[in-house]
Amino acid sequence: MELVTGGAGFIGSHLVDSLVDKGKKVRVIDNFSSGKMEFLSHHKSNIEIIRCDLLDFENVNKAMSGIETVHHMAANPDIRLGTEVTDTDLKQGTMATYNILEAMRVNGVKNISFASSSAIYGEAKEMPTSENYGPLLPISLYGASKIASETLITAWIGTFGGKAWIHRFANIVGPRGTHGVIFDFIHKLKKTPDRLEVLGDGFQEKSYMSVHDCVNSMLHLIEKTDNDVNLFNLGTGDTCSVRRIAEIVVEESKIENVKIEYTGGKRGWAGDVPKTFLNVDKLLRTGFEPTRMSEETIRDCAINLIDEIGLK
Repeated sequence: MELVTGGAGFIGSHLVDSLVDKGKKVRVIDNFSSGKMEFLSHHKSNIEIIRCDLLDFENVNKAMSGIETVHHMAANPDIRLGTEVTDTDLKQGTMATYNILEAMRVNGVKNISFASSSAIYGEAKEMPTSENYGPLLPISLYGASKIASETLITAWIGTFGGKAWIHRFANIVGPRGTHGVIFDFIHKLKKTPDRLEVLGDGFQEKSYMSVHDCVNSMLHLIEKTDNDVNLFNLGTGDTCSVRRIAEIVVEESKIENVKIEYTGGKRGWAGDVPKTFLNVDKLLRTGFEPTRMSEETIRDCAINLIDEIGLK
């Protein structure tokens, strides 16, 4: 049986779909702080859902019984929240990861696949940024919690054995999205159809990957790589600017005469990295190829979320 933490969330629920499609039985742990039961409601069998917080070690330990591989997706999904509630990422990121690892140790579970982030690179001087880049100096509390979790995982593998797959995500977008720039733009247009506020100068530029390509690449790497620690950037190898995202969202909204307004400054908020561009050569060498590049991924996501949110 496979365990997916945060399995009712955006990426986690898509991962559950893929695992079930592969014939796996899946146990989901989620506290439903941002996850939604409706994301899993189409599964009539092959999944078991446990509502609990990962800080509740007793229940996490019970949930680990009989598990072969842990897919640790749970985390605070909103980087900006860390600027207001400063212990969110420490608790829901680093401490939650410790509880998962300790429950694995107690139950003899040896495999963990972890959703990390490009945020761990901070304002990297190397573009595109490879997995070997360093020193790693994150500028957000979210990024700090992800790199702390990575080091806990590698230390656990080194001390207690087992295998780990660490996936450093680009910006992942697609259906069921509950946060992020595209989601925010659509909600802003719904509230004020005549104007769209963009935080920063709009020249922020990042890599975007579809959620389907993301979960498929994760499962591909688990199948194709077999080191004790397997570390990969997940992305498309290109970027898209926030200005272009704003244009795409307005185009797909079909709303006319929208004025796009920029608040100014190179960052959208404290902890925002103005540019991330991941080198994905290592991923591509394993035989995986993304089905969509950044701009097409963004447009597909905008179309889906406009329909889900009900902008039209």
